[in-house]
Parts: sequence; C-alpha cells; structure tokens
Amino acid sequence: MSNPLKVAFSNHSRQWRSYRYCYPVVSRRSRGLSLGVNLNPDTACNFDCIYCCVDRLTPPAVRTVDLAVLEEELRALARAALAGELYSEPEFREIPAEFRRINDIAFSGDGEPTASPEFRRAAEVAVRVRAELGLLDAKIITITDACFLKRPAVADTLAFLDGHRGEIWAKLDAGTQAYYELVNRPSHPLEHVLENILFAARIRPLVIQSIFMRIRGEAPPPAELDAYARRIEVLVAQGARLSLVQVYTIARRTAVDYVERLSADELESIAQRVRRAGVPAETYP
Repeated sequence: MSNPLKVAFSNHSRQWRSYRYCYPVVSRRSRGLSLGVNLNPDTACNFDCIYCCVDRLTPPAVRTVDLAVLEEELRALARAALAGELYSEPEFREIPAEFRRINDIAFSGDGEPTASPEFRRAAEVAVRVRAELGLLDAKIITITDACFLKRPAVADTLAFLDGHRGEIWAKLDAGTQAYYELVNRPSHPLEHVLENILFAARIRPLVIQSIFMRIRGEAPPPAELDAYARRIEVLVAQGARLSLVQVYTIARRTAVDYVERLSADELESIAQRVRRAGVPAETYP
C-alpha cells in the first residue's frame, strides 16, 4: 500500500469543511470513494466501542438532521467527485486513480443510522441523488451495529434500499458475550445482535464487518476466535446469506489508549477460520 493511501485510510473525519452531515472518505473496504452520511450528529449509538474514534465528550454543535441541507451537501459532494474537483483538495490530491471513483453512499457517521427517525427519508434522498447524477453503479450501504434490523420501520427502509443496490454491513466483533462486552460496551446482548443479523440475512445477502485488535497487549484468544467462527457457521446453518466477512483492524485514533493493530498474518488467520465456516472473507490490515 502506498503512503498516500495509508494516510487516507487513517483519515475518516466526519467533518468536511462547513458541511453538517455529509463527508467524503477514501475507504480501504470500499476500495474507492465513500460519500458518508451522518444521521447521528447527536452521537447516539447502541455501542460504546473501545475502538471508536467518535468524540462523545464534547457536546455536538448539531443535534438534529435537516434533510434539505443533507440533500444539498450530498449532491454537491457527488458532483465535486464526478467533476474531479474533490481530488484537487489537499486530503485527496495524492489518491491513486483507481480509488477515484464513487463506490457508495454510506449511512455511517457518529452513531447508529437505523436509530435515526430520519433514516427512511434520508434513504429516499440518497436514492434520489444517486439516480439524478447517474450513479447507478454506486451502492447505498447501511453500516450498522445490527441492533434494530428487526424493527418494522427499519426493515421496511432496508427493503426499499434493496431495489437501489442497497447493502447492509452488520457489526459482529466477538463470539462470546464476555468479549463482546469488552470490545463493544453494548446496550443489547450478543444474542439480540445475532437474531437481528439472522432476520435481515434471511431476506437478502449481507456483509459482516468484524474488527479485531490487541487489547492491553493481548491478541484475541484462540478460544474466542473459535467461538466467533462458530457464530458465523451457525448463522449460515440457520439460513443467513452472508456474502462476505470483512476482517480488519484499527486504522485510526481510538476511544481508549490500550488497543493496538493486529498484523496482516493475524488477520489472515482469523479469515481462514471464517472460510472454514463456509463464508468468503477478506482482510484489511
């Protein structure tokens, strides 16, 4: 990986110039430009992950979502990327040509997008801008902690996005309740997350996103990784359609100072466990 890409991958700021809700990111997992949409400027989330880079101590300047402003920002960002103007900005000037494409519009940001009361209307905005600008190859990705996938309003919105290259990236970072609590510091039990993933993945294929790290100098124990792989295996046996498991490690500043990156070899070892469970896996060192 070239140095400019390393710098870009480590910079996932949700703040872009004077924008309130939308921001451009060069994503190692998307392998291109991701247009982020932050539906949680109030930082509301179901998890308080130890690897999160969101500042939850400083009171947010904006707490609500103005859909008209969001649409204006998303359209302007997409146009700037399509015209090449975005790549004259200092943050993107050295990005290689193969990454200068709009891969997706991603609901991510400072919290859980499916928790936002504006999720459905924001999804309609994304679909409208995507069609208007001819971005028919771009996905609309919902990056989620998977706690609310069974909620009727959320399920209905995800079904709507299915018709517009929608894709779900569902979080699963552990195989046991104890390790899940250590890493995610959640407000819902692990079984709740697994039930929601199974519900959504029986309807359409989805992506599992799993981050692993060294915690206080210790890599994830082998027994924990075996339990994690077993969770994947059981989901598939129960009818979940998992198109991919993303196995990655930290790339940015984290909420705590006692976590460190795993090596490429360590990630590959985890990915091999996933593949033995019958699911494709990719690593992102």
